[in-house]
Amino acid sequence: MTALDQLRRTVCDLHAELTRNHLVAWTSGNVSGRVPGEDLFVIKPSGVSYDDLTPESMVVCDLDGKPVDGELSPSSDTDAHAYVYRAMPEVGGVVHTHSTYATAWSARAEPIPCVLTAMADEFGGEIPVGPFALIGDDSIGRGIVETLTGHRSPAVLMQNHGVFTIGTNARAAVKAAVMCEDVARTVHITRQLGEPVPIPAEDIDRLYDRYQNVYGQ
Repeated sequence: MTALDQLRRTVCDLHAELTRNHLVAWTSGNVSGRVPGEDLFVIKPSGVSYDDLTPESMVVCDLDGKPVDGELSPSSDTDAHAYVYRAMPEVGGVVHTHSTYATAWSARAEPIPCVLTAMADEFGGEIPVGPFALIGDDSIGRGIVETLTGHRSPAVLMQNHGVFTIGTNARAAVKAAVMCEDVARTVHITRQLGEPVPIPAEDIDRLYDRYQNVYGQ
């Protein structure tokens, strides 16, 4: 199996995590992954049911977002993914969801404040809000890059739209999307009970460093 074949399978399989974690509805949302050593990425086809996705149905695009392999049209968010890959060479995976709680924060154009250790661990601070942008060109991608450049968060709440996450690979980006919805829900519930207590900046730094550099195997 070639690296491209393997990535097609990986990206296809990771879409099951979006449905398993209730991050998408119907055919919305998408996962993409950069092809190692190539100016290419693999992304979900547009408007195809999650139950019908196969490795062969994944679409290979160049970094301008143009399909180069695959029989189906790529996701309507392809230009946004392509812009991120062009502007951020360290990014190996991009995910987009309309997960309920995180998208509700985006509809308020409100960052999710860092009031949980899990947020400090994964996001290194608040989850920021990116600008409103229409689908159809790379405007969303520009907003993602503008917001996340210099920011520790791998997630951005694009205003009135939903969540975009990035990672060193597609799996890392999916994890960030799962964690984003989890903390968005918890912080929302916290605010129903009263005002959340912020974590001091120096403790956020310590938590982030431990989780990113020490935690796990």
